Amino acid sequence: MSAKSAQTSRPLSPFMLGPYYKPQLTSMLSITHRLTGVALSVGTIFLVAWLMAAAAGEQSYAAFSECASAWYGQIILIGFTWALSFHLCNGLRHLWWDLGRGFDLKTVYATGYAVVIVSIVLTASVWLVACCL
Repeated sequence: MSAKSAQTSRPLSPFMLGPYYKPQLTSMLSITHRLTGVALSVGTIFLVAWLMAAAAGEQSYAAFSECASAWYGQIILIGFTWALSFHLCNGLRHLWWDLGRGFDLKTVYATGYAVVIVSIVLTASVWLVACCL
């Protein structure tokens, strides 16, 4: 077998999902962590728009509030809340790893599932409190 044919039959990266690499919890959490970081950056634009509307006066704030309270605004806000919760929980998990702890496979998966569950519970809790106020 030539070196050229051996190179073309192997995947280029272990992160090539699909036929070469089976998605695992760890890889999916890593990708989701990056995506939530991007979502938080984009969601910050929504937050800045809210502050600008509040500073622009009552009419601008009313228009923004109408969009934010519409179904699509609620989806954006819930998604932003979940992205923040997930990114926070997974960031704490990474800080734990920075201390050199939690690298055994059982703990990696347990903390991975905990990140997903806690982020959902945090999001639901924030929205339950917000709806009750």
